[in-house]
Amino acid sequence: MSRMSSNLNSSFQRQGGFFSAMFRKMFGGENFFLGKYEHPDGGKLTFAPSTPGHVEHRQLTNNSLNLMAGCFLACTPGVNIKAKFGGLKALFSGEGAFLLEASGNGDLFFNSFGGIVEKEINGDFIVDTGHVVAFEPSLNYKISGMGNWKSTMLSGEGLVMTFSGVGKIYLQTRTIDGIASWLTPRLI
Repeated sequence: MSRMSSNLNSSFQRQGGFFSAMFRKMFGGENFFLGKYEHPDGGKLTFAPSTPGHVEHRQLTNNSLNLMAGCFLACTPGVNIKAKFGGLKALFSGEGAFLLEASGNGDLFFNSFGGIVEKEINGDFIVDTGHVVAFEPSLNYKISGMGNWKSTMLSGEGLVMTFSGVGKIYLQTRTIDGIASWLTPRLI
């Protein structure tokens, strides 16, 4: 929370059961407790992500969206957030083995480092793992190196996600690793 009307009541609760909240905290990069802000007469509430970047709004209507760990910002009641195992392929992506699944009905807000680019995919699409923010579950993906493993290790390109199918993907224009590698030599 960044700021709020003084009439709002705030409380913190875990969404789902104890193990669901623990799973989301340990593997999804999110908080154990979620903040709840409410008042019968309404009010204003502003959220801000911890990194500089864009906040995206998505209306969920009996559907879901997969979020990379650390990209969830807020949601309205009716949206459920749970961590789900992305498979062994995700374990080696450098972005974490778990995804967050936002599902249900309501407003979902997620954030990026840098701007967010929404891309409609119909077929195959390759993207660096560090640039993926969210994607629709209608898309299949696999994680691999760019070329063979030797060229991946020597080029510094890392791993990529190859998406296939029809659906939307949300990409961030910057990565934390990119800014860290740019800053490090300037700080020493």
